[in-house]
Amino acid sequence: MTVRVVIVDDHSMFRDGLRFALERTSDLTVVGEAVDGATALAKIRATEPDVVMMDLAMPGMGGLEAISQLTAVQGREDSHAAPRVLVLTLSDDDASIFAAVRAGAHGYLVKGASADEVASAVRAVADGHAVFGSGTAARMLAYFAGQPSRTGERFPSLSEREREVLERLAEGESNPAIGAALFISPITVRNHVSSILAKLQVSNRREAMLRYRQP
Repeated sequence: MTVRVVIVDDHSMFRDGLRFALERTSDLTVVGEAVDGATALAKIRATEPDVVMMDLAMPGMGGLEAISQLTAVQGREDSHAAPRVLVLTLSDDDASIFAAVRAGAHGYLVKGASADEVASAVRAVADGHAVFGSGTAARMLAYFAGQPSRTGERFPSLSEREREVLERLAEGESNPAIGAALFISPITVRNHVSSILAKLQVSNRREAMLRYRQP
């Protein structure tokens, strides 16, 4: 079986190198490329890949919002199954890693991974596995081993939906990205954010984010 891949990255030289590395193998083929999230969504609809390799920091629509929109189409009867997403990016911080996972990514590698590691990760993600680089995986295990109390226990004044919005807001997601992930409109998200700010007695999104991240 050949795994069909779309590469999403705004650097043409990196895309070229990645395409070359993947297509050296007989079971991986690149069926499309995109320079940003919006272009990626159109390319994915046209090519129906098995795996999308997604950068996070791109001009226009970034990777997190694109992943959220891909995740949002899953389960709709009038759409094809969403492809699995493998993030390949420069960002190695915990916030980026967990934001990608919350958005719906199935794997996370940092640029600099070897060609063999990338190819193996693509195959594993296509087969339904979750894949993370060694350093990333260790940090995720450490995080979940000492995971703080649930959002509902920390913020009992918030509704369940408001807690879901707050969790994504704390990861830096935009209102459209939050809405796409939760199947609600950006206007509804805005109303939830206003309610969250009032209930937490903070004046802006940044203060809400800091409040959420407090132990």
